[in-house]
Amino acid sequence: MSTFDLTSLPSTDPLAIYRERDGLYAVDLLGAALVHFDFFTWLAEHPSDKPTLCRELQLVERPADVMLTLFAAMGLVEERAGVFHVTGTAREHLVKSSPWFLGPYYASLKDRPVLKDYISVLKTGRTANWGGFKDAQDWHKAMEDETFANNFTAAMDCRGVYLGAAMAKHLDTTGRHQLLDIAGGSGIYACAIVARHPHLRATVLEKPPVDAVARRAIEKRGLSERVSVIAGDMLAGELPGGFDLHLISNVLHDWDAPVARQILAKSARALTPGGTLVIHDAHINETKTGPLPVAKYSALLMHSTEGKCYSLAEMRGYLGALGFTDFQFRETAVDRSIITVRRPS
Repeated sequence: MSTFDLTSLPSTDPLAIYRERDGLYAVDLLGAALVHFDFFTWLAEHPSDKPTLCRELQLVERPADVMLTLFAAMGLVEERAGVFHVTGTAREHLVKSSPWFLGPYYASLKDRPVLKDYISVLKTGRTANWGGFKDAQDWHKAMEDETFANNFTAAMDCRGVYLGAAMAKHLDTTGRHQLLDIAGGSGIYACAIVARHPHLRATVLEKPPVDAVARRAIEKRGLSERVSVIAGDMLAGELPGGFDLHLISNVLHDWDAPVARQILAKSARALTPGGTLVIHDAHINETKTGPLPVAKYSALLMHSTEGKCYSLAEMRGYLGALGFTDFQFRETAVDRSIITVRRPS
């Protein structure tokens, strides 16, 4: 049994360490746009809305949206009345006609594997292999392999020890009793929540073989009596009923908008009337101009998953359309945040 207190937080701030990892691929996305598409020269000559930009450059909407959000957060493009323009910084340093053009400087990176991946992702919308490994399956399919599932879940678990405690600290669970952690991985977030809120009981929903990983991890933490696991695929059927608190933590960002909306719709149908849905993730701001660390993280997700970091405006729209009310947003730790909404009684 683990004696580690899941309500505790470190005495030092790991923000910079997280940002180094989460923002790792952003330079490759900038390089792909600059070296392969000469994107800023084109945009300087053809200010465009997103549909026109996608059509003329033959880009797919999801990766193009992530790219534009990153460049807006970097101060390289700006949107005015729905039309994207280059900024002064981009015009001086990223447009080919400028004497200060840095294209050749970035061209030295053109053979980086992740940069090459981005060219394909931007054109096709199909995810690259996890971490750029060419002999690997996409991460979702690879999770059906026990070895990969163990390694990937362990990576997310160690992150969750800190993020889970920070998230649980900001949750108001008054009047809630039964938590369903949807696609909860190792169960670290469910464990962190029940450790902080002892009146709760939790259930982790995970598909095999991750459900077995979760059971072992929860047992090692000594929380098996308060956190259970049920095997199930959130995409294959309806969610189980009887829960007045739903948690979707670091899940939606792995999926494109249609699937993300499908997951939210399943929560809306299964959640007890009057219950609370908590979405824990990294979120882009309302205007899609930042924060820059989240925009960089979104670039990594766009490369290796079918998703991205969703904006507050997007989430507000998706949730409102499903009838959820009382939209609230709180920052937690390391560029992460929670959105909470209530299902009407």
